[in-house]
Amino acid sequence: MIPLVFLPGMMCDARLFEPQISAFSGAHDIFLPQIGQQASIGELARDVLSRAPARFALCGLSMGGIIAMEILRQAPERVDRIALLDTNPLAEEDEVKIRRLAQMTAVREGHLAEIMRNDLKPKYLANTPARGEILDLCMDMALALGPHTFLRQSRALMDRSDQSETLMRANLPALVLCGREDRVCSVKKPELMANMLSGSQLEIIENAGHLPTLEQPQQTNAALARWLEA
Repeated sequence: MIPLVFLPGMMCDARLFEPQISAFSGAHDIFLPQIGQQASIGELARDVLSRAPARFALCGLSMGGIIAMEILRQAPERVDRIALLDTNPLAEEDEVKIRRLAQMTAVREGHLAEIMRNDLKPKYLANTPARGEILDLCMDMALALGPHTFLRQSRALMDRSDQSETLMRANLPALVLCGREDRVCSVKKPELMANMLSGSQLEIIENAGHLPTLEQPQQTNAALARWLEA
C-alpha cells in the first residue's frame, strides 16, 4: 500500500492525527514529520520531501495543507494523491498579517500560553462534548513546541504564496474536507479548492470546526478511506 504522510496544523504535532494513525497504520506506512524548524513554506516543503518516501499519499490540515500544496507544486511526481483539510490556497490577507504580527510580538514577550488560550484556540472547535478535552490537548501541543516554533510558523504563513495555479494544474485523486463550523477557514475555502481541483471529492463534516480529525474522527476517517480507495 502507498505510504501515507500526515502534516499537522500550526502548533500541532502527531497527536492531531491520533485517530487516523490508529485507523490506517495497519494498511499503510505512516510518516509524520515534525513541522516548524524552517521559516518559509518552501523550506518546510523541501524538508518534508527530503525525508519522505519516494511516492506517497499526502494529507495536510490547516498549515499542513498549505505545506502539502507547496509539496505538490515542487514535486508533483511524488504525490500519489492529496487530501487538504481545513486549509486555504490563497496568500495571507493584509488584515490577517496585522493580527499575526501583534501575536508574534506578544509571544516574543513571553505570552505564548495567553495567545494560544485566548486568541487562537477558542476559534478552532465546534461546541461538542469533547471540546474541553481537545482544547487541553491543543494547549499541550502548542506549549510543547514552544515560542520559537510559533514565530517561525507565523512568519512562514505570513509570507506564503497563492497556490491556485498548483491546484488547477493538478491531476490526481483529491479530497477537500472542512468542518462545517470552522471559523479559521470557512467553508468557502474548501469549495474554492474543490472547484480548482479537477475531479476532487468535497466533504463538509457536521458538528466540527477547524480540527475535524479530533472533533469527528469517525466521519473524517470515513472520508479519508474513500479517498485512499479512489
